[in-house]
Amino acid sequence: MLASPIAIPAFTDNYIWAICHQNQCVVVDPGDAAPVEGFLEEKGLNLAAILVTHHHPDHVAGIAALTRNREIPVYGPANETIPCMTQPLKDNQIIKLDSLGITLKVMDVPGHTLGHIAYHDAENGWLFCGDTLFAGGCGRLFEGTPSQMHTSLHRLAELPAQTLVYCTHEYTIANLEFAIAVTPHDQRVQARLAAVKSARKNGQITLPTTVAEECRTNPFLRTADTDIQNACEAREPGASGSNVQCFASLRRWKDNF
Repeated sequence: MLASPIAIPAFTDNYIWAICHQNQCVVVDPGDAAPVEGFLEEKGLNLAAILVTHHHPDHVAGIAALTRNREIPVYGPANETIPCMTQPLKDNQIIKLDSLGITLKVMDVPGHTLGHIAYHDAENGWLFCGDTLFAGGCGRLFEGTPSQMHTSLHRLAELPAQTLVYCTHEYTIANLEFAIAVTPHDQRVQARLAAVKSARKNGQITLPTTVAEECRTNPFLRTADTDIQNACEAREPGASGSNVQCFASLRRWKDNF
């Protein structure tokens, strides 16, 4: 089994995930080339490939510079325009990263963007999900519908409980503060918020999370819970009519939180 992916901080709250084996490295969603180049130089690593989840600039803007003097594959969603992409991917496609000795399954998870994909490594128990599922939250609906995002999130939630979730933003405190607003008496959410605040105070990142933790404390995965449905219904009458309606109400609530 490989060493755990390493977070390369970028911008104010992005993480570019680096998967390393011996002297080889693959990075996920490099929105900025400079921190990646610095990491590679510091660790003495060779960049072997790039994985992309969706087209937003903070996930792709570093690709052109990283590939300028390297002939490496750039994997990304077939249904989106990704700079320098050489390997367009579709749902359920299997890719093998020979440089790392790992296999990834591609999962279509539209909602944040229409072509958004995630990468699941079943052997190592890793999920690279971009801006679909966050620790304690989910991505905004810039292109997709509430129904699409609800379906995408529950597809991810059906992965093994111990799956480690490597999303790309440090949003955990803000997400859990919203979760507390939705269910103020939920002791599991309260305990998690206290733990992540302590971690951040000590300079630690709050990722990865796990599928099990998200199913316990992430309101966007719990739209069938009575307490969450009641909270949404009180805010928007009719919101508890279905799990998708409840999700849509939650997302609107979070957008203005």
